[in-house]
Amino acid sequence: MSAPNTAHASMAGTVDVGGDLTVNRLGYGAMRITGPDILGEPADREEAKATLRRAVELGVNFVDTADSYGPSVSEEIIREALYPYPDDLVIATKGGLERRGPGPWPANGRPEHLVAACEGSLRRLGLERIPLYQHHRPDPQVPYEDSIGALVRLKEQGKIRHIGVSNVTEEQLRVAQALTPVVSLQNRYNVDDRRSESLVDLCEQESLTFLPWAPMQDLDTNAAVRELAARHGATPRQIVLAWLLARSPSILPIPGTGTVAHLEENVAAAAIRLTPAEVTAVSDGTPL
Repeated sequence: MSAPNTAHASMAGTVDVGGDLTVNRLGYGAMRITGPDILGEPADREEAKATLRRAVELGVNFVDTADSYGPSVSEEIIREALYPYPDDLVIATKGGLERRGPGPWPANGRPEHLVAACEGSLRRLGLERIPLYQHHRPDPQVPYEDSIGALVRLKEQGKIRHIGVSNVTEEQLRVAQALTPVVSLQNRYNVDDRRSESLVDLCEQESLTFLPWAPMQDLDTNAAVRELAARHGATPRQIVLAWLLARSPSILPIPGTGTVAHLEENVAAAAIRLTPAEVTAVSDGTPL
């Protein structure tokens, strides 16, 4: 099956985030509605807002962002574009990284920083409670229990509905789970970088949602992706999104873009159905 010019995110099926937030299983990552190097304003703020609105029109009801994107810019644009929010829209944001300029993203897992970051996100997004708040990355200078403990207290105060973790090992996930229910895990995962393969399986076994970041990198190195793109009349990006959807029901892809045309291309991947043999070929990187 080839992908139509436009499709609807519901064609990807649904996933229950935290057991009580049902969303279509093709989301949107809002990192790219910022400036170059994820700093400052986007080149066209109106296009960024139009992209968010079009995403909602196409059935995308899960939007992932972070306070460090811009910093603050992504969250501000989300509110400008979508507030008041549709009843079924789930906004997920993250705290724990700082963005001071080009280059590194220093971790800051101090409890006082995470509290301030969460409260800043609440203000910028115009929310009383964040549906999914994720710890962005463990800080080697701060005990992980202290960082997660800050999120637990924010949840107890009603400022967070669900807690997620990001950029973690299984050991770190287990530390977090010993303190609180964890509903999602966001790690780097794509056709070339499969270091989180076992965590994808773990998420499926334990009913956690897996959010892959950098899902579109290194497409040119996978022969099966190129072959299947021609076979399905699709783009390599669409094939990789279809592969993620087929790889595990726990995976919720969140491809990012700052343009309407690119968004529509991504959502169209929800209509592509890969066979088990095609999924294996992409996983192995071998031609069919």
